Amino acid sequence: MATGKVRPRRSKSPVVAVTGAASGAGRLLAARLAEREEIRKVVAVDGHRGDVPGVTWRVVDIRDPLLSNRLSDVDVIVNLDVERSPDLDSKERRTHNVRGAQTVVTAAAAARVRRVVLVTSAMVYGALPDNEVPLREDAPLLAEANASIAGDYLEIEDLAASAAASHPGLSVTIVRPAALVGPGVDTVVTRHFEAPRLLTVKGSEPAWQFCHIEDLASALETVVVEDLPGPLAVGCDGWLGMDEVAEITGKRGFELPAAVTFGMAQRLHRLGMTPAPATDLHYVAYPWVVDAARLRGAGWKPAYDNATALRVLMEETAGRHAVVGRRVGGKEATMATAAGATVAAIGAAAAIRRARRRRRV
Repeated sequence: MATGKVRPRRSKSPVVAVTGAASGAGRLLAARLAEREEIRKVVAVDGHRGDVPGVTWRVVDIRDPLLSNRLSDVDVIVNLDVERSPDLDSKERRTHNVRGAQTVVTAAAAARVRRVVLVTSAMVYGALPDNEVPLREDAPLLAEANASIAGDYLEIEDLAASAAASHPGLSVTIVRPAALVGPGVDTVVTRHFEAPRLLTVKGSEPAWQFCHIEDLASALETVVVEDLPGPLAVGCDGWLGMDEVAEITGKRGFELPAAVTFGMAQRLHRLGMTPAPATDLHYVAYPWVVDAARLRGAGWKPAYDNATALRVLMEETAGRHAVVGRRVGGKEATMATAAGATVAAIGAAAAIRRARRRRRV
């Protein structure tokens, strides 16, 4: 009978890396995973060291081509290093988001990481007046591939779709949260609720759904631990109508025709007066509610409902004022809203007069 030392079995518990771990959902996810017995080690990746205990910090920019050197012991990496602020230059934001995701995927493949989880947004489904409510997770991606934040997400999704052919053996999972809320979240949606009055588009009824970053972190924890395939949607159950939103926020709405609303927004954007293109306004005018069916099937439940998430958003944005995504002072916001409504009404009247003249001719 042969004798000798028995090699110890290597633990099957994965080492999980989280990018953007110093703040926001990345910080929350790293902390949650550090407490899981099923996870052997958590590697926290960010451009600066954060305060999450019980993790191994690796300070590096995710766009660094040498990122793969920092992932040699990693089994799964979750990318949460995503810029969303409307104030960022669109080219700078896209470079960070798309090149960052591309570098993460390439570095993961080089380091033989078996799985990458990329967080995009339910915005990729597009916000359309005739969208189903809610949308299925396998619904077509109808967002416009332009310079907006939704365009960033579409490029990341394209990257994920081509990863299997480019990097055999690497699994890429896409997670699509609804409109994010929580500490530090600054998006075109959160700024909509900083306006003195809430814009609505004539003939369309918005349906509001949110995703608190704590729920995003708990959903990603489930994705990692249960090894769930994507794509997966994340959000509060159900949605809010405009009457419920008005009651919770205490803000009145003002309604304009779609052509006037988006035409005026695009002109203001071209003039550099607003940070977001007109297509971003679709996400505050039309529904893009999702059904988190796959996560729910795995036993995940959101801790927040839409009403509570909206109240959190209102607390976070208290004292701030924005008009069409641009931050302004309180008095300026009131004047700008009134002026905008007046200009829009004049524009609509002028359009009607032109149409009547054409019919006479």
